Amino acid sequence: MIWIGDVLVSPGEGGVYGERMLDGYRVWDPYRSKLAALYVLGTGVDLRPDMRVLYLGAANGTTVSHVADYVETVYAVEIAPRPMQDLLEVAGRRRNVVPIMADAGRPGEFAPFMEAVDLIYQDVAQPDQVAIAERNLPFLKPDGCLILMLKTRSVDVRRDPAEVLEEAREELGAHLIVVETRWLEPYHRDHAALVCAARR
Repeated sequence: MIWIGDVLVSPGEGGVYGERMLDGYRVWDPYRSKLAALYVLGTGVDLRPDMRVLYLGAANGTTVSHVADYVETVYAVEIAPRPMQDLLEVAGRRRNVVPIMADAGRPGEFAPFMEAVDLIYQDVAQPDQVAIAERNLPFLKPDGCLILMLKTRSVDVRRDPAEVLEEAREELGAHLIVVETRWLEPYHRDHAALVCAARR
């Protein structure tokens, strides 16, 4: 990851969503991106130029564009038509972004477009977020990683977010090694990141 002082940046062409530039780099704002918040607050997964990433819940491509600045290919899955329009614009400016309009919870819909990936990054607002991640694990390489951005209020608004996080950690631990859990406050309230490594 590239830092200028204490500011996280990425090396791509600017002007994607009005982001600031610093010494020719794009500022990666933790208030705009949960992945940036994870890097600011914790460890995360170091993005490398040879990596292929499956991004579930790509939305309008803000974070996708920064990830694409670092890695070889981003398979960006989004189901909502309006964000997909913005994502297509991002893909038009970054040839290593493959936009896929599909339901992240139904990986069979986009399996024909996929290859094995080094990282699965998930940011979806669904009650079954862990189950969605598990359904996509067949795409993960044996030495790959998963980053799940857990939206605890989307799982169950009535439950204590800490309980939701602990349950998710236990469920993922049955399939993966959970190497880091991190609340994303003050940048994102009631959101937590779970960083997991595949069991070899």
